[in-house]
Amino acid sequence: MNYHNRIFRVINNSDNGDTSSETTFQYRQEGNILSSIYSGGNIVLGHLLGFVDANGNIDMRYHHINSDGKIMTGLCHSTPEILEDGRIRLHEEWRWKNGDQSSGKSTLEEIV
Repeated sequence: MNYHNRIFRVINNSDNGDTSSETTFQYRQEGNILSSIYSGGNIVLGHLLGFVDANGNIDMRYHHINSDGKIMTGLCHSTPEILEDGRIRLHEEWRWKNGDQSSGKSTLEEIV
């Protein structure tokens, strides 16, 4: 699976997360290396970097600046689902590496 030039929007997130339905992710991929710039809602600017495995699962690390002016960092594992219309839905389990170090779940869907 290749995520290059795909754009995703958050459709739900745990209450302790910073992203919302206003947050979009612009993915780039070269080989199995994935990167993204994201922003919107409570996110002023963020980046993620990770690896994509043969099944399209993503193991990533992220950091962003939120609207409170805090730098937040974490790790995330995403599992893809192919929707009937061919778009990708990502089921994510994440954990903060700073702050309260809590964990959560989010779902992203590809924007066409």
